[in-house]
Amino acid sequence: MRRLWLLTAALALALPVAPAAPAAARTPAAEFAPCAIPGFENLDCAKIDVPMDYQRPGGPKIKVSIARRKHTVPDDQFQGVLLANPGGPGASGLAFARGVRGMDPAVAASYDLIGFDPRGVGTSEPAVACSGDYLTPVRPDYVPANRAAERVWVDRARRVAELCEQKYGRLLPQLTTVNAARDLDVIRQALGQDRINYLGFSYGTYLGATYATLFPTHVRRLVIDSIVRPSGVWYQDNLDQNHSFEARMHDYFAWVARFDATYHLGTTEEVVEKAYYDLRAKLTAAPAGGVVGPDELDDTFLANAYRTALWPVLTPAFAGGSADALVAAFQNFGAQDDNAYSMYLAVECSDARWPRAWPVWHRDMTESFKTARFATWTNAWFNAPCAFWPVHGQQPLPVRGRPGLPDVLFLQDVSDGPTPFPGGVEVHGLFPSSHLVVEQGGKSHGLIGRGNACIDGAFNAYMRDGTVPGDGATCPGTPEPQPVAVQGLDVPERLTIRP
Repeated sequence: MRRLWLLTAALALALPVAPAAPAAARTPAAEFAPCAIPGFENLDCAKIDVPMDYQRPGGPKIKVSIARRKHTVPDDQFQGVLLANPGGPGASGLAFARGVRGMDPAVAASYDLIGFDPRGVGTSEPAVACSGDYLTPVRPDYVPANRAAERVWVDRARRVAELCEQKYGRLLPQLTTVNAARDLDVIRQALGQDRINYLGFSYGTYLGATYATLFPTHVRRLVIDSIVRPSGVWYQDNLDQNHSFEARMHDYFAWVARFDATYHLGTTEEVVEKAYYDLRAKLTAAPAGGVVGPDELDDTFLANAYRTALWPVLTPAFAGGSADALVAAFQNFGAQDDNAYSMYLAVECSDARWPRAWPVWHRDMTESFKTARFATWTNAWFNAPCAFWPVHGQQPLPVRGRPGLPDVLFLQDVSDGPTPFPGGVEVHGLFPSSHLVVEQGGKSHGLIGRGNACIDGAFNAYMRDGTVPGDGATCPGTPEPQPVAVQGLDVPERLTIRP
């Protein structure tokens, strides 16, 4: 889903679970050594061999990279390994070994924190990168003025699919969420654990739900935060996302209007929205710094649909409109990475069925654009290579709770943009042992560690001793931010885009 770094047919619970892969040889123990990756000093790193194709476990291997921060409590208080995934698909998760935001240090000390790069991502081998110049600024306007302009983008999308097939033809069919979940179980074995603890955000919720479906008795604790709707993977969820993004952007425009004394962009939501699209038109004619055109502006300000805390960070660039500020904002919040984007495509295009006839896309996007102007065509072109992808996705694995799965904790905001609220409700219904905590209107995505003491309290209580909230648990949303002077856009955490 668009920036799930943030889903085809209705979930059919009568379908069988994906067939188990043939038995593989016993997994060797992970061989850790001091990390040689900048920023990971004092941590241990390892690479674990996993089958490229789980139907041929004795065939070619690929490598999954992990990093570890060991527990510091006495061994009799050790609670096992905690693996975490930030989303994507395509996002690196190694940094979780350095610490988990919002986690009480005393609780974190009782776990081995394990960061990992899923197959094809980051420091795992091979790292897939095949998008060519698809992401290179300045791109043709996302919103096609006519059929000829639309055809330009269709041809660009087809070239990405062809390039990825040329570079990774044998590997592409194996870059699925199901295989990434199987990799997690190989990591579990390599770490010598009977069960794992897992924390997933955004797309990482779908990966966690898939792991719990395939290996319910190998789960000790499971937390998923900002939840993908399985019955929509992935085409329908992207269409739904267009409208939730639109709602969050209107929330943002209304917030800017309330602080007209600071930003001078208008006193009503409608006037601020017009100011945004006026800036977009200006950049269409003359891209800022030769880098930020209309698409790059949209990619940058889409971050506002993820997290309200970014509103005062990005608005000075909007209000001032200087080339330097817009370029800096784009580089921090809008620029895409070839590996992350290529793996996003590889997973989502292969996970599920996509329309293969472009007229279907044209019809659906034209209809969506009528009420979701901001993100419809942005999302369409981000996903368009899936219309031509060499791997034809099949019916997704029907995720669901199965015997042996313990109590699990789900977190969801009612006004989440990238993963709308119905996803949390749906998955809660599919997992009988789940306990859902609903944040009321915080308008953000990824709730743990974002300043909501109620959310963090529920998370830490569960990770400390397995305590789960009662039915109907809610947390008030965090207040919208106040405008603040921003001296720069150098932030400690780059936004993880999609799911």
